[in-house]
Amino acid sequence: MSINLPTPRLPKPLDLPVIHLKEPKALVPSYKPMVIPPADLEAPEEVEKEEKTEEKPEPPKLKIPVIDIQMPLPEAAVVVTAVTTAVIAVATTTVTQSLFEPIKKKVQKQLQSKVDAWKKKRKEKISSTS
Repeated sequence: MSINLPTPRLPKPLDLPVIHLKEPKALVPSYKPMVIPPADLEAPEEVEKEEKTEEKPEPPKLKIPVIDIQMPLPEAAVVVTAVTTAVIAVATTTVTQSLFEPIKKKVQKQLQSKVDAWKKKRKEKISSTS
């Protein structure tokens, strides 16, 4: 006695492509080491010390002859900064004033008309109640 079992028919497997992945690479930063001399570092005995004498030039002064006063003049960078700031401030004020003046007038006119209408309604309400 033999048992006849049916063999299943399986579908063919899908043909999947093979994916090749590259190994990840990292960019590790590298720096040149900074050499810091020790705090107690001294020059050898054979070396003579150089003395640096750096004289600062005297700032320019404005001499006022009538009252015999000398006023120090500021550096050019300070003067340029101050002049630039002043010019920008004046230009900004002039431009914004000409831009906002018409807007201010229109808003003021609208607010005044609203206040007048409110006053008129209030007077009518007060006169009708008395």
